[in-house]
Amino acid sequence: MKVNQQLKQYEVIGRKLPTDTDTCPPLYKMTIFAPNETTAKSRFWYFLSQLKKMKKSTGQIVNIKQVFEKRSGVIRNYGIWLRYDSRSGTHNMYREIRDVSLVGAVTTLYREMAARHRCRDRSIQIIRTDTVAAKDCKRPSTLQLLNSKIKFPLPHRIVPSMIKSKFAAKRPSTFFG
Repeated sequence: MKVNQQLKQYEVIGRKLPTDTDTCPPLYKMTIFAPNETTAKSRFWYFLSQLKKMKKSTGQIVNIKQVFEKRSGVIRNYGIWLRYDSRSGTHNMYREIRDVSLVGAVTTLYREMAARHRCRDRSIQIIRTDTVAAKDCKRPSTLQLLNSKIKFPLPHRIVPSMIKSKFAAKRPSTFFG
């Protein structure tokens, strides 16, 4: 699974093929983050074969649909529980990421895990995702952004009046400190 572009959230529902003994097998539903439907189906069968005695040749996908967030565009704190394989073993982890959408937060998570832990995308398994209230945040990287009086410096501002004419008598000044 390549994470070149933004991931998408899919809801995949599958089951074992009906047989004479089991005419109505139970349905299994998973939320999968993948770049496309084909990868989402593949990840679904990978995870389901780990959980149940079932594989793609003995099962069927009943429904697959892309899930869109109702209110994206609002900054939130997302808590993501995951499991990943490193060179030394398997580790469980909890991460907090601030983003405007859940798929953006998961995409950031995949890129951050690759950067900080040299973790390949195929070895990451997302266990659970949730929005976290500001009072429940734990990580210092998230807590520093929750300050209501936070200010960011604007060191190199270009005012539109500075680029109005092609030729000017003096060089524009971008420092207003």
